[in-house]
Amino acid sequence: MNFHTFIGLVKSDLCRCTDISLRFFFIAFLCNPAFRLIFFFRLCKYLKAQGWVGSYLLYSAVRLIFKLGQVRFGISLPIETEVGPGFYIGHYGGIVINGRAIIGKNCNLSQGVTIGQTNRGSREGVPRIGNGVYVGPGAKIIGGISIGNAAAIGANAVVTRDIPENGVAVGIPARVISTEGSKGYIDRTDYPPIDL
Repeated sequence: MNFHTFIGLVKSDLCRCTDISLRFFFIAFLCNPAFRLIFFFRLCKYLKAQGWVGSYLLYSAVRLIFKLGQVRFGISLPIETEVGPGFYIGHYGGIVINGRAIIGKNCNLSQGVTIGQTNRGSREGVPRIGNGVYVGPGAKIIGGISIGNAAAIGANAVVTRDIPENGVAVGIPARVISTEGSKGYIDRTDYPPIDL
């Protein structure tokens, strides 16, 4: 990851919270713990990719700050997780994400969400979440399943099967009840293109 990609990712995450400007960056950084944690997540990934001695020392310090933030705000987001641009956590607390999970661009996570793995059975593995997915409060997405682009997962749903594109899944176990998707839940995606 180069510096321009890092800045682009930070801008995309900032755009999902507020306007893109230095002033709004500082406001979000100071007042929005979820944005601040995502910023340190992006910074850790950037510094880890650099490979020079100074970046490794800086990475160690930033990683410590990031770890302390995870504990303080109840968000388990391992550095190994693949997260696309425009990541947004609406309310922090009780969020657990497996380090091997893949989360697409412009995804919203709410409080109490678990994205976890299963270790046996036909759906062994970790979830792959598409672009523009909304995950409601308390939802659990578990196993080697795929959540299609623009899907919406309802509050407290337990998802153990694939959800199609634009699917709205609710219940325990979750079932698709409509194809209206996440329209109306995913906004502020008009950030500048990112060279990934």
